[in-house]
Amino acid sequence: MNLELEKSKLKTEQNIQITGSKSEANRLLILQSLFDGLEIENLSNSDDTQVLKKALQSSSNVIDIHHAGTAMRFLTACFSIQENREIVLTGSSRMKERPIGVLVNALRMLGADISYEENEGFPPLRIRGKELSKSGVSLKANVSSQYISALLLIGAKLNNGLTLSLEGEITSVPYINMTLSLLNEIGVKTSFVGNIIKVFSEKKSSNLKSGKSIVVESDWSSASYFYSLIALSKMGTTITLSSYKETSLQGDSALIDIYKQFGVETTFVENLIQLKKTESNSDSKIFHLENTPDIAQTIAVTSFGLGVSCDLYGLHTLKIKETNRLEALKVELEKLGATIMITGESLHLKKSNLIQNNIAIDTYQDHRMAMAFAPLTLKTNLKINEAEVVSKSFPSFWTDLKSLGIQINKI
Repeated sequence: MNLELEKSKLKTEQNIQITGSKSEANRLLILQSLFDGLEIENLSNSDDTQVLKKALQSSSNVIDIHHAGTAMRFLTACFSIQENREIVLTGSSRMKERPIGVLVNALRMLGADISYEENEGFPPLRIRGKELSKSGVSLKANVSSQYISALLLIGAKLNNGLTLSLEGEITSVPYINMTLSLLNEIGVKTSFVGNIIKVFSEKKSSNLKSGKSIVVESDWSSASYFYSLIALSKMGTTITLSSYKETSLQGDSALIDIYKQFGVETTFVENLIQLKKTESNSDSKIFHLENTPDIAQTIAVTSFGLGVSCDLYGLHTLKIKETNRLEALKVELEKLGATIMITGESLHLKKSNLIQNNIAIDTYQDHRMAMAFAPLTLKTNLKINEAEVVSKSFPSFWTDLKSLGIQINKI
């Protein structure tokens, strides 16, 4: 499905309900499968979460998680401890290009029985579930936090718990802390001191809670596109989003401070946030996004739309996402007239007031490419190819944009 977005103005004072955080929901689904009595409210309606939920409920010996990277990582660890069960875990053609060797090696060090069905270091995987005999493992600290979280989520089910040593500078710390906080919430004891993370065996977590109900906070990554819309709007424009907490587990809540530099003021009212466009400046923006890589595309597009330069650092994990997001950003922004340079871990956009009209944005089977570029419709006519890809994390995205006054047509 290709869409045409006509140059539009936002309706002000609109309310948008954002679905539950995919990151929180996916962690909780794994914990729900491992611990009895956990109830989850406001579960994400994203494709990724629904795929993970279906996989956990399946009795098949072949599990296909399609494009869902989080599901691939978390299920690799989860199925490795399912004694007397053998499964093949596979996915889309792109998933078979996304490396998983770091996690498989770590699980093998703990005693897991995992082999590669096709290419060494990549899915599909054959996993023969068993009791894991060891409790200590080391990982490089700059790997995807999903590898780390996958191990932490199963830690309490190991006889002696898990001790994870991280080597070097740790990236994506908020996602690690999210995993540990959710473990703590269901009563699992953990510690995170320096570069050593411990998850204690459930036998040593005497306060494990049965019948626990957890409400998933709405997704901050999904909120980023509305921050971008407000940043690109006229002074005084407002949008209200729900449901959010002032003390969030999600690292992408850093949007509040980041978008203040783009003239977006955030106000909490009970479980709502109101975004309002205030005065912004044209100064060059510099952001270090090691802990929040998922909002890099949105920030780059916002900067381009406002005609300000930006330098984004800490983006090394973007190369192994649904697509190589650094390369994709460069190609698509250059189509629109941007002057942009990328390295293996950074992006550098020069100031420009030129935005080409009626450009078709390719999405590379990446939901965030579609949603990050959509706010530019406030500046120019735009086309989005394969726009249905947003269902991976935000199925109602285009409907919500229409409710805000964006003119959208199928082509």
